[in-house]
Amino acid sequence: MNSMPKFVASTTLREPEWNNSSLIEGDIVEAVAALKQQDGGPILVAGSRTLVHALMPHSLIDEFRLMVFPAQAFDSGVVVHTYRPGGSPR
Repeated sequence: MNSMPKFVASTTLREPEWNNSSLIEGDIVEAVAALKQQDGGPILVAGSRTLVHALMPHSLIDEFRLMVFPAQAFDSGVVVHTYRPGGSPR
């Protein structure tokens, strides 16, 4: 994880301290659209409802992966659901 490139979208952070991190400045929609055009692997958004809501109307999210921790413990444990917005490629 430390060697992977990380792009941090923040309105308060000025200098990301984690190894291999870059701060996204300016228009987040334009920045993510440009990142998606580059070579590389998938882009993961970890825990930012505000960022996800900004990207959704611009069709910049290909897949949602939600980790659901049920109130009742099941033998299988955590359940991961995958949702794709309508019209997104598989």
